[in-house]
Order: sequence, then C-alpha cells, then structure tokens
Amino acid sequence: MIRQIDCSRRNRALGSNKPGLLLLAGLALLLPWFALSAELPQADGQQHLGVATCASGVCHGSVRPRTGSDVLQNEYVTWSQRDRHRVAYQTLLTKQSQQIADNLGLANAHEAGVCLDCHADNVPEALRGTKFVISDGVGCEACHGGAENYMSVHADSAAKRQLSLDAGLYPTDVAVERASLCLSCHLGTAEKMASHDIMGAGHPRLAFELDTFGILQPAHYVVDADYRAEKWHGQSLTVWIIGQTRSATAALNLIATRLDKGGLFPELALFDCQACHHAMSEPRWQAANGTGLPPGSVRLNDANFVMLFAIGQVVAPALESTLREQMLGLHQAVAQRQPLATRIAAIRGVIQQIEDRALAAATPQKAAQFLQALVNAGADGEFGDYVAAEQAVMAIDMLLNVADLRDQHGDWLNLVYSTVGDEDHYDPSQLAAVMLEFGH
Repeated sequence: MIRQIDCSRRNRALGSNKPGLLLLAGLALLLPWFALSAELPQADGQQHLGVATCASGVCHGSVRPRTGSDVLQNEYVTWSQRDRHRVAYQTLLTKQSQQIADNLGLANAHEAGVCLDCHADNVPEALRGTKFVISDGVGCEACHGGAENYMSVHADSAAKRQLSLDAGLYPTDVAVERASLCLSCHLGTAEKMASHDIMGAGHPRLAFELDTFGILQPAHYVVDADYRAEKWHGQSLTVWIIGQTRSATAALNLIATRLDKGGLFPELALFDCQACHHAMSEPRWQAANGTGLPPGSVRLNDANFVMLFAIGQVVAPALESTLREQMLGLHQAVAQRQPLATRIAAIRGVIQQIEDRALAAATPQKAAQFLQALVNAGADGEFGDYVAAEQAVMAIDMLLNVADLRDQHGDWLNLVYSTVGDEDHYDPSQLAAVMLEFGH
C-alpha cells in the first residue's frame, strides 16, 4: 500500500513548492550537472570512517538545529531517530529475514553480502575505518560517500562545496545522481538487486518513485539561501521527470545485464508480478496496450515506461509514438528470446530526448497537462497492472500539488488512493471509473 503525502509536509521538505518559485533557478543549475556521473558510494574506493565520525555535537550531532551555520548540524539525530535507513540493518535480524535466509540456504541475513549490499554500507573490509560499524545500516557514507578525503575539507565553512565534491563527497543534491544512488538499491544494478529468487524466498516487492520517496523521508536539510547558493535545487516536477526517465533507463540496464540467467527461466523479477501472482480461480488477464502479447504471457514490468508515454504525449507526441513502437518491439523480442542490445540502445536514446524536452518545459502549467494525460491514460485502462497504477497515483499526487490544484481535487485524490490500497485486490476498472470522475 502506498502512502498519501501530506501537502504541508511536501512543502516543508522542499523549503517551498509553490508554483514557479524554485523552477527557474533549479533548471539553471541542472544542465551543468548532467555530466557528473559520480562513482556510487559503495564503489568509490574511499575509506568509510563510520557514522560515529559525523555524530559529534559540533558537527552533525546537535540535539536541535543551530543558527549561524550553513547546515542544521542535527542531521545525525534526524537520521538516527526518524530515518528508515537507520534500521535497514536491524531488519536483517528479524524472524522474517532469518526465514528468507533459510530459504536461500544462507546461514543468516545479517552477514550475507547479498543482503548487506542494500541493508548496510557494505564496503570491503579494507575500506572500513576504526569507527565503522556495519550494524549502522544505511548510514551517512552509504549515501554521501567515503569521508576519508572530504572529512576535513567539508568541515571548513570557508571551503567551497566543489572542494568536497572533488575529495569524494557524493552529490546527493543533484537529482540525476540521487536517482542513480537510490535506484541502485530500490531497483537494482548489474551487481545487486532483489531477484526473483530473493522475492520467492519471502522478500517484499520493491516500489520506488524518486520525488515521493524523497519527501516521505525526514529532510535533514533546508532549501534556504545558503543551500541555493551552492547546491542543485528544483521543484517536485523536475525531480519526478528525472526519476521516471532514470528509472526506465535503469530498468533497461537490468534487462540488458540480468534478464538472461542462462537457464530455462529468465530473471522473473523484471516482469509484472501480478501477471502470475493471483488466485487461479480469478480470471485476471486483459490485453495490455503496447505489448501485443496473448493470454498466458508473462510481460515485462513497464510501469515507468507507461509514465513516459504520458510525459511524451505532452512535450513530444512524435517521440511518444516512437517510444510506444519501440516498447512493443521490446516486449515481442523478450517473449521470443531475440537479441535485445539494438532495441535497448534505441529506447535509451528516445528516453533521453523525452527527458530533455520535458525538463525544458517543466512549468506548473505543464504539470496540469501531465496530470490530464495520466488521468486520460487511467480512464482508458492503461494502468492494468498494479505497479503502473502505483506510479500513476504517486505522480498524480505530486502534479496536483505543483499545479496548485490539490485543494480543488482533494476528495477525488482520496478516491484515487483508495483504488490502490491493496495490491492483492487491485481492480483496474475501479481506477478507470475514478479517473473518469476527474473534474466532475
């Protein structure tokens, strides 16, 4: 079940999200950052010193925010008391995790690399400092990078941020880099992912949307004048667009690197879960637009691509049409076990073009058009699988806010959320009926 976002919480997390306030400055900073491609923290080659090195009261461990500082200085307290990443390792000690480990033939979950890779800052032993503790879970350096070289630099208030970045600080403020970081665990990479084996052993299905999940986490920063002076910032619409395009690209990377397991079955975690996981007594199949697959087929999880159809429809209809054709070809090629490299490369190119067009047009007025495109798609039954519906509902929540329409359509939004309250009993026709009520 996905969580509805309180509008005031969204605004507080972003400093301000009123239409247009952050947009121009955010986009002005966006383009120079695209070429960063920073090394992900677990592979940065830097020594990770441990959460304790950041937790001093004069650094990031203050009980409450401090004035006269460029940062709040209570970031450690926020993380340790309210951030779900703090308990990622502790999750591995539960009975459920032990059962998953047993099912996978592992001695336990809290020492297995396949679990620690996402539930902790699992860097090699040689890169663990004297205060490093694996049980800290997804701590500071799991997201901000090994502090071996930037620790002293970033503690100097007179030093420019670029010095810290050059010394290994991961640019989590930059949406494209943040997307790569978050997706490395919340979706997966060639090296690590919640495979079908892992989910079959009992691991929950993963869900992620960059803007929504970022706001649901307690912010340990404020987008104030100091932040804007040195860091990337932009409103939810920009972050959502980047999150969708980068999620789709990451999914393509997984298809390219993880789909073929060398056996009878491919990596089934890349497919639509609900295509198989439902009661056999309950007929569920319906034709899915853009796949051309017959009943009984197991189709790729294309939820993020469905979101790109709506984005493309608004900013570049010709590209949307091209993407639909290419995705149809990809579905067919996967089903028939044909070579995929050329198709994947072509789709990547179209996604990049859609991203460029969408970011250049990311205004509150366009948000209303994106919203209408998603509503129309839902009414036409394009969200036949739960994961696509989940992505659509999170997007609709955000778009209503950016377009300043949330108060006007609050009751309708509650109905939309009610349709995705239980993935095991999701009814696409119910969502379609609610979508048809928009504006009435």
